[in-house]
Amino acid sequence: MSGIQLKNVSKLYQHGENQILALDNISLTVEQGEFIAVIGPSGSGKSTFLAIAGALLQSSEGEVILNGKSLNQLNPKDLAQLRLDEIGFILQTSNLVPYLNVLDQLLVVKRMAGKLLKHDKDYAKELLQSLGLTAKQNKLPEQLSGGERQRTAIARAFINSPSIILADEPTASLDSKRAHEVVQLIAIEAKTRNKAAIMVTHDERMLEYCDKVYRMEDGRLKHDESFNC
Repeated sequence: MSGIQLKNVSKLYQHGENQILALDNISLTVEQGEFIAVIGPSGSGKSTFLAIAGALLQSSEGEVILNGKSLNQLNPKDLAQLRLDEIGFILQTSNLVPYLNVLDQLLVVKRMAGKLLKHDKDYAKELLQSLGLTAKQNKLPEQLSGGERQRTAIARAFINSPSIILADEPTASLDSKRAHEVVQLIAIEAKTRNKAAIMVTHDERMLEYCDKVYRMEDGRLKHDESFNC
């Protein structure tokens, strides 16, 4: 199947003589064109869940399948290529390259993936326009506000047209207006370009844009039907 699937995923951490169960037998399927949210208190396992879904961390048990490929069966080089080609990460911090301007933050990703074409530059400018960053495309990160840096990071996550979008608190540094615009953009990207999208968030105002909401508590994931998406 296309999209992302977690099957009976658990994650154990060894802490001295004790074991900490960060994820407890999680199963979840997010299909292409679907946008889901995961909410829950700090320390509930949300970040671990997202890291495993994004092939940044290996589970202790269970399996992650992305577009029909089992991540358990890929070597580190193939996993790195998969992250570059198929997953768009939107993190809490922008992690921009300090010496690259806004436009080049996007284009460097295309250069890493292969040859840079004119179409790529046009698409990068289109993304920046959609996020209100056209006037900032020649600015360095130190010349941007926190919200502008985060929007640049979001555009960078979209530039390779990944099939999976993983967002970790993407609105944390944005004002209310920009926060709604950004989550709407993720929702539109998922729907119109047929991508599977997962957003971890504390901001329940953003849940109206999601198809389903899941709650994480003590490493367990449950569908929360109290939110009418």
